[in-house]
Amino acid sequence: MTTKLEQEILSRRTFAIISHPDAGKTTMTEKLLLFGGAIRAAGTVKGKKTGKFATSDWMEIEKQRGISVTSSVLQFDYDGYRVNILDTPGHQDFSEDTYRTLMAVDSAVMVIDAAKGIEAQTIKLFKVCRMRGIPIFTFINKLDRQGKEPLELIQEIEEVLEIQAYPMNWPIGMGKEFLGIYDRFHRRIEQFRVDEKDRFLPLDENGELAVDHPMKETSYYTQAMDDIQLLDEAGNEFSEEEIRRGELTPVFFGSALTNFGVQTFLDTYLQFAPSPQPRLTEDEQLIDPVSHEELSGFVFKIQANMNPAHRDRIAFVRIVSGKFERGMNVTLARTGKTFKVTQSTQFLAETRETVDEAVAGDIIGLYDTGTYQIGDTIVGGKKIFQFEKLPQFTPELFVKVSAKNVMKSKQFHKGILQLVQEGAIQYYKTLHTEEIMLGAVGQLQFEVFEHRMKHEYNVEVVMQPIGSKIARWIKNENEVKESMSSSRSMLVKDRFDNLVFLFENEFAMRWFSEKNEHIQLYSLL
Repeated sequence: MTTKLEQEILSRRTFAIISHPDAGKTTMTEKLLLFGGAIRAAGTVKGKKTGKFATSDWMEIEKQRGISVTSSVLQFDYDGYRVNILDTPGHQDFSEDTYRTLMAVDSAVMVIDAAKGIEAQTIKLFKVCRMRGIPIFTFINKLDRQGKEPLELIQEIEEVLEIQAYPMNWPIGMGKEFLGIYDRFHRRIEQFRVDEKDRFLPLDENGELAVDHPMKETSYYTQAMDDIQLLDEAGNEFSEEEIRRGELTPVFFGSALTNFGVQTFLDTYLQFAPSPQPRLTEDEQLIDPVSHEELSGFVFKIQANMNPAHRDRIAFVRIVSGKFERGMNVTLARTGKTFKVTQSTQFLAETRETVDEAVAGDIIGLYDTGTYQIGDTIVGGKKIFQFEKLPQFTPELFVKVSAKNVMKSKQFHKGILQLVQEGAIQYYKTLHTEEIMLGAVGQLQFEVFEHRMKHEYNVEVVMQPIGSKIARWIKNENEVKESMSSSRSMLVKDRFDNLVFLFENEFAMRWFSEKNEHIQLYSLL
């Protein structure tokens, strides 16, 4: 392999930003893009009246509500690195999209609100990172507002998330009295809201301020120095190896909104974050980004109508090994078909550029006319293999859905088919009447579906809730009889024509299993 390609691959840093809604994740993404020179003025999510929306929230419903409901992919160059950020949905109804996104990254940045600490959604996402053993970097945000005590936040990370924490810096004061951060790693104090020339203050060999400064006289400085002493004596040791294994999280304090501490975070993150990592295939081979010279990658997300004017669909591919060149032939492992890739794109939210080349670690978009499915593997060489399956969730809420206007059934079916392939909602139909039902992990997914059908496909839909059900697939389908279907254990088909039982509740499922011991049921994640 040419050393130039090797250097390119090793300069990639691909991470997801995860957090609870409202912790400031999208704002953080904006500020990182600002440092990469990718945007000139970061738009905050809150600025609804100005018409200046966050770069990473491109879908109409996101602009209206100020939430992220799909994972955006954003790329920029900084300090010799090529950084790929995947901004994930914070809302829990979209956790499935986030889970799959976490399969496409090499590390994660967890944003925590200093006032709220760790929230339920963060725990779920964090567990996926732990499951995959990916390094986690923590940014405790909103220090310019009053929040929990820093030591309490560190304790919470360690106890709730069961991971060791190492504070890379430490706040001096908080809220209106926020003076800056004591940077343990770079051995300096970074002042809040001062001119650039006064930003950093040096420390002496004892770790104290080396210059006379009014800050020294404050109780906030004294408190911070006491905390630092405690951390030095009783805190965790810094270990690059433990960070790499996902056992120790470096913790940074700052304020994304005021762009304080973000650059310090980015510089340190790039130093310790992993370059593109190997991925396992279904037959347990490790595909190494550098030594496996042929192109390989997998589809982790499909997004319809990124450009409503063209009604297009994009399959997002994480490149695992080798180099992608536009116009090259690739083989889709699932079908064995080989085809030429002529249309490929890279993203900065709603601005896209045609990409001619990309290497392992990069995320590219391939125009999709219905060829790809989530989880598909593409390979550039003769050797065909399939990467490990991506997680799919068992839906919990179900609705029957139909077009309000029967004359629009063609658009209705096209819209459903495309939105279902994105993976946020799941498609089912009754056996004989073929009524369409949708399943989802959360209610908000149905609202987004309804909104997008109306605005992107010009179809108004009627949704009839049928409540929560327990969906179970069947290992031995050939032994299932239609007579087993009842109002409490409805038999339907999924979009791949697999049979699925929808049970009314746990009791109905147990009763069914006792009656039909030979039927082997299973759930998705």
